[in-house]
Amino acid sequence: MATHNFPPLKNDLLLRTARNETVARPPCWVMRQAGRYLPEYHQEKGTKDFFECCRSPEIASALTLQPIDRFEGLIDAAIIFSDILVIPQAMGMEVIMVDGKGPVFPDPLKTPEDVQYREVVERHVDVKESLDYVYKAITMTRHKLDGRVPLYGFCGAPFTLLCYMVEGGGSKIFKQTKTWIYKYGDESKILLQKIAELCVEYLAMQVVAGAQIVQIFDSWAGELSPASFREFALPYLEWIADHVPDRLRELGEEVVPMIVFAKGAWYALEELCQTKYDIVGLDWLHEPREAYAIAQKYGKVVQGNADPGVLYGGNAAITKVVQNMVDGFGGGKKGWIANLGHGITPFVKPDDLKFYFAEIHRLSAGS
Repeated sequence: MATHNFPPLKNDLLLRTARNETVARPPCWVMRQAGRYLPEYHQEKGTKDFFECCRSPEIASALTLQPIDRFEGLIDAAIIFSDILVIPQAMGMEVIMVDGKGPVFPDPLKTPEDVQYREVVERHVDVKESLDYVYKAITMTRHKLDGRVPLYGFCGAPFTLLCYMVEGGGSKIFKQTKTWIYKYGDESKILLQKIAELCVEYLAMQVVAGAQIVQIFDSWAGELSPASFREFALPYLEWIADHVPDRLRELGEEVVPMIVFAKGAWYALEELCQTKYDIVGLDWLHEPREAYAIAQKYGKVVQGNADPGVLYGGNAAITKVVQNMVDGFGGGKKGWIANLGHGITPFVKPDDLKFYFAEIHRLSAGS
């Protein structure tokens, strides 16, 4: 068991909510809260490459803390500044961040006959060693946070990582992904299982380093039909939820709450609530009241789910969306972590996000 002598946690609202306890108000944070919408992000990043920032514990830690400092008293969690694609990088694949385009794999997996496919699935990957910079950033950040709020760790889900590894980047039609799952289903499952096993170890090592809660991002889950989701996404999400707690116990660590966020897979809400995840992340395709009722039936907490685009819409629009969430998520006293339905989008004004946080505080106070 790691002994880091971290400062005691002063604000445990989010962790109590994650354990489905009754609370005075819903905790709030947002995905991608440490990012390019903040002017201080660009000052800290300077001319450095995105992945260079991820690989520098000092820079990653500084970026993680920026929204905590800016929204002091309004925000209840930090999430380590990193990227889901560090796992494919650890598996030996090259990933570069192209301005205006996003992540690009110069040499994606083409077919199972591809030499690189065999190398990737057969390679022994030591995520403890190869992703050590993430753990260093987490440990450093826990100390710098000084117990102000808990710290999230995270990873990408196997299906979403497979998408990037075969598409070579983002996609509108997912031609390569669909070719792989429909034409090379068995070989896809071998790769998905390999990724799932690495995710388990990676998440466990983040907890050893100081992460107090972890989230699995299945950002492209909504590209799958319900039947394909059950075949190519859900089993690997379940594998992670089933095995992370066991691995933590082996390491002598406390088991931490786990969140599954399968963006676009609204049809799978009930199935996700039947897994061992403590919290189910919701995108904005869910009606709060309906999703909350399903989650409550299974004793699960939900996280979400405002459309990030509302932050372009001004105060009245933000108030309306927050009120709809507070009303739908049971008033916010139990089982709801307030968030957006996906990451904050570019060009959002920080003051509009501040108003969003303030409205969650205000509108849930009287509920």
